Amino acid sequence: MEKECVIVLDFGGQYNQLIARRVRECHVYCEVHPNTLSLEEIKKRNPKGIIFTGGPNSAYLPESPTISKEIFELGIPILGICYGSQLMAHLLGGTVSTAPTSEYGKTEVTTSRDSVLFQDVSRTTVCWMSHTDYIAEAPEGFTVSATTPVCPVAAMENPDKKLYATQFHPEVMHTAEGMKMLSNFVYKVCRCKGDWQMSSFVEDTIEAMRKKIGSGKVLCALSGGVDSSVAAVLLSKAVGKQLTCVFVDHGLLRKNEGDEVEAVFGPEGPYDLNFIRVNAAQRFYDKLAGVTEPEEKRKIIGEEFIRVFEEEAKKIGAVDYLVQGTIYPDVIESGLGKSAVIKSHHNVGGLPDYVDFREIVEPLRLLFKDEVRAAGRELGIPEYLVSRQPFPGPGLGIRIIGEVTEEKVRIVQDADAIYREEIANAGADKGLGQYFAAITNMRSVGVMGDERTYDYAVALRAVCTSDFMTAEAAQLPWEVLSKVSSRIVNEVKGVNRVLYDCTGKPPATIEFE
Repeated sequence: MEKECVIVLDFGGQYNQLIARRVRECHVYCEVHPNTLSLEEIKKRNPKGIIFTGGPNSAYLPESPTISKEIFELGIPILGICYGSQLMAHLLGGTVSTAPTSEYGKTEVTTSRDSVLFQDVSRTTVCWMSHTDYIAEAPEGFTVSATTPVCPVAAMENPDKKLYATQFHPEVMHTAEGMKMLSNFVYKVCRCKGDWQMSSFVEDTIEAMRKKIGSGKVLCALSGGVDSSVAAVLLSKAVGKQLTCVFVDHGLLRKNEGDEVEAVFGPEGPYDLNFIRVNAAQRFYDKLAGVTEPEEKRKIIGEEFIRVFEEEAKKIGAVDYLVQGTIYPDVIESGLGKSAVIKSHHNVGGLPDYVDFREIVEPLRLLFKDEVRAAGRELGIPEYLVSRQPFPGPGLGIRIIGEVTEEKVRIVQDADAIYREEIANAGADKGLGQYFAAITNMRSVGVMGDERTYDYAVALRAVCTSDFMTAEAAQLPWEVLSKVSSRIVNEVKGVNRVLYDCTGKPPATIEFE
């Protein structure tokens, strides 16, 4: 039986994959395509609905991305969001112009009780606006279904043609009842049944990987973190012993983590995997000597990873594919596609120009962290691995401000181990997305006993987040922070000061570099 599908057409919006994720949360399969996808290709996919994303352009300018007007005659329900709503209005004869008053952030929107899109939605609800242009006049045949004091067409619709549009973003969590609106579109307008589950993604991906790889040999970059662990088990179920997992211990892991990873995935572990551990700490330390610039550190670590993999691949014999646990926030932050570069990830933007594999395979590339965890549970991976907090590919190299040295690595490993232990002891880890210790490049005067010290400051970080695209600093109990601070200063040689980072994302990133 052909599965239901909703297509997201991307017009350059930063939330394109987030829209897809929200639709999948409604148990309807969803995929993202560029706005250049032809009508013939759209028809082949036989979607139950189409969603136009937002974007940074003005719909009325000739150079802005557009689409054939014929799409509105296919009889397929369409929801336009932000730029997508303006494009719909512009193409169908409405008026789009620069708004006298731009709207950004949380905005009170008044909705129509008669609109199916706003069924069971409050008459006045908070929505997330982000626009300079607006729809000044809706096209003929459309009715206005939502307004704000400065936006005359916050939403519009033509139910006869199954066309709907919102100036605001229902997909972001800041729109209080956005999931109700998207669910109404998916179920009441598109008439979807909701037949897609994470199990479907797992099954489809295993089959797709099996077909793609065929009889080829595969090398998996295994870090032991959630993403690479799920990718490894996924590939092992697809191609079995054609897969070799290589774990590179670059000396930048958390305390005792190398041994823990080997215990799970090595010969004595529960998985039927080819496993190779490469102890390469000194090699990485030598490469990083004297380097202080964050992006340079990331790229050095990323390139050295690939070179180690290439060397291991040559020992194994001809290897066709390199598998990595890249997930969608990695892709966004690395600036692939239309997004701005925030930082390169060693498994995305940090790759060297030349990589000696036929292709890099990233089966989790379109998933957010919570979806990766759900996939892991479907695969039967133990909960303690699935729920493990994320750890970056470059490891402690990006939790060490300034030059990476063995002394700094020891300091941050010991401080982080104390922090994680006390968080767990206090039961304060519930609801935390990520928490860790980092070492700043600041040294300050302190007093220990009767002696003056001049040592490093360690910074503690803890955030609450569901998707790792945005995050809030966790308000940890003071008694926990106080105990952690006391233990670190007393037990970790070279530290005389402990700080707590209260910054959210944005403006900061979750990691320090």
